[in-house]
Amino acid sequence: MMCVTGILMALIERQTSGKGQIVDCSMVEGSSYLGTFLYSSKILGLWDGPRGSNLLDSGAPFYEVYETSDGKYMSVAAIEPQFYSALLKAMGLHEEGLPHQMDFTKWEEMKIKFAATFKLKSQQEWIDVFNGLDACVEPVLTPEEAKEHPHNVDRSIFITTSPEMFEP
Repeated sequence: MMCVTGILMALIERQTSGKGQIVDCSMVEGSSYLGTFLYSSKILGLWDGPRGSNLLDSGAPFYEVYETSDGKYMSVAAIEPQFYSALLKAMGLHEEGLPHQMDFTKWEEMKIKFAATFKLKSQQEWIDVFNGLDACVEPVLTPEEAKEHPHNVDRSIFITTSPEMFEP
């Protein structure tokens, strides 16, 4: 993305001034730029604990993968309050009786509650519950299931390259 931006900027410069440009693009510098959020999160106290205890590394109960009753999984990424509210409602949990979403001290307790709740239904049952809801919850699919997912089929995401192989 950084390289594309540089090329586009060079094309604009060429168009406006007639001068060429050198585009110096480094994967390391581009990757470090993408990591800016993590460094800022550390300063803000959102990413200052050990691995598995922070907002985006499965520490938060609302940003985690949960096993369902059939041994499959659902991915939850309900960070924003409106998504979190929709998540709780769909799970049959009442916000009033629960700790505040950002109460880090209660995350482990909430993860246990969420895990137990997700274990009550199969993946398909949870898919049906969350279908049409804006709760940032989706099934974790195998490659074969991803190929057959209606969104991917509608968009022709996968192609068959041989009788045994398909790919995006």
